[in-house]
Amino acid sequence: MLNIDNHTNFAINTQRIENIVKKHTSRDIDLIICYNSTIKEYNKSYRGKDRATDVLSFPIENDNIMMTDIMPLGSIVISIDFVNAKALKLGHSKEDEFTLLFIHGLLHLLGYDHETDSGEMREKEEALIHALHLPKSLIVRTEES
Repeated sequence: MLNIDNHTNFAINTQRIENIVKKHTSRDIDLIICYNSTIKEYNKSYRGKDRATDVLSFPIENDNIMMTDIMPLGSIVISIDFVNAKALKLGHSKEDEFTLLFIHGLLHLLGYDHETDSGEMREKEEALIHALHLPKSLIVRTEES
């Protein structure tokens, strides 16, 4: 189940996001949509970085295999300020940008890490965005800049 805590006026395409989740996990995910000021606080508190960012993922790690299926997968936090700015700058919809960030966060919850893997997260992200007819992925945009 997807638990959404939306602190903004952004209208989420809940069905689109839930469909993505259902294809990848049966575990609960908390999704927080906020503004830069809030995500900056999370980034500073949990990562030691005193700046706003677009998306954060907080996986719940549990070594108890018996509990894994009932434990939540984790939380994804998305800054709507970044969604709005990137969508405008790149010329695509806010919904598409939000979905790209959600996919990126979900893949981190599922254990992928583009900073340490050999391209597995990029491949998985590319496959998902291609299937959903989305614009360039977050990883590709970062590599190009």
